[in-house]
Amino acid sequence: MRLTLAAVLAGVALAPSFHVVVLPAAVRGVMSDLWVENNRHWDELAGQNTLTQLLGTGRPTQREYLACLEGEVVRDTLFVRRLQPARDLKQLQFAVAGTCDSVAGLVGTFHTHPYRADSAGRALKERGLSAMDLETFAASRDLLAVVMWDRDSLDVATKAEDGRVRHPAPLAVR
Repeated sequence: MRLTLAAVLAGVALAPSFHVVVLPAAVRGVMSDLWVENNRHWDELAGQNTLTQLLGTGRPTQREYLACLEGEVVRDTLFVRRLQPARDLKQLQFAVAGTCDSVAGLVGTFHTHPYRADSAGRALKERGLSAMDLETFAASRDLLAVVMWDRDSLDVATKAEDGRVRHPAPLAVR
């Protein structure tokens, strides 16, 4: 691993070197279950629109969910071992907050993206990590950020050795 003088002077904490993320099939199943549970009313968007939902004046039809990912880096692979709910979880229609500070072996976070309504009340999907998700991830100490926008759709970002965000990042479910 090469370290630049600028990184040393800036006190940048370097990420361990890994090139792929391995997610157990059982954890992947829990992620799908959480997405379904928190989005079970996605089809109740009739009469709702994005503006009323963003202002919080609409009826929430689903909520974002945040979980902490535990794992470890072994050689060139980051292994996710388990998932647990974020502490002090605050779920809103288009935002979620919580903390993973007390999680031993924390490697990153997982969150869901609910559907939103278009002007006709039809469900729209936010496919993948948003620009804000990636900015928040870049500023964090996490090695991994995962988002789900449908029960079978994941997007992953990881940190390179120098702290740069790699997106999209390879993921293997085993």
